[in-house]
Amino acid sequence: MIDWAQPWYGPWRAQGEPVAARIAQGAPPHEALSALGAPVRFVAQEQLPADEPYEQFIRETGLCPVRPGLHDFFNGLVWHAFPQSKAALNRLQAAEIARDGIGARRGPVRDAITVFDENGALLQAPQPLWDALLAREWRRLFVELRPLWREARLVIFGHALLEQLAVPRKGLTAHVWRGDAALDSGAGADAWLAARCTAEVLATKPFTPLPVLGIPGWWPGNENFSFYDDSLVFRPRKTPEATTTTTSAGPSRS
Repeated sequence: MIDWAQPWYGPWRAQGEPVAARIAQGAPPHEALSALGAPVRFVAQEQLPADEPYEQFIRETGLCPVRPGLHDFFNGLVWHAFPQSKAALNRLQAAEIARDGIGARRGPVRDAITVFDENGALLQAPQPLWDALLAREWRRLFVELRPLWREARLVIFGHALLEQLAVPRKGLTAHVWRGDAALDSGAGADAWLAARCTAEVLATKPFTPLPVLGIPGWWPGNENFSFYDDSLVFRPRKTPEATTTTTSAGPSRS
């Protein structure tokens, strides 16, 4: 069940609510999503061969398999709203797989693509908020600078995060990319993001984690500032000695 009144679903409600209603009335998910229009055509999951990587199949056929459930539902909505960006990420994924295969581990580019495609977001925010976010100074970000959040805007891109927010929990985290100019220009957000979806840029992982239920106005519990004392969610910045590992390989679709 999707509560379309929640703030994180605001940018998705106009297109998503009618599609969800058609599915609830019995329409196959791939047919309901295809009615929106996208650079891919949505098809039933059964059209994906068992031995073919999901990303490569989309790239080679222009068909996007859809399973029942919210995960692929939100993926379809993102394909509609960000067609250039989704196509750019798919091209990169397919190229990486064609060159290196699935392998034992993902490399930095596939790792970054998967992180952003599943859990990414674009954030427009005043500079003091960005400084506090990059430093992971959570009290400053969410308490001291709380009035500045009225000037901020977050648009979730990652379909896995959109799915998980149907049942909100405190630890849900977006990997945010600063998109101030993009979000100012409305439809230009897709072109802005697509232009930056290159192997060179993504390999640097140009995004930072943000526990989304900490955003003022997004969750009633954060009106009590002890909400931010949970160090398992609002973690301090890693020390320079900390090492970074890549995620395990395999299809990025989950």
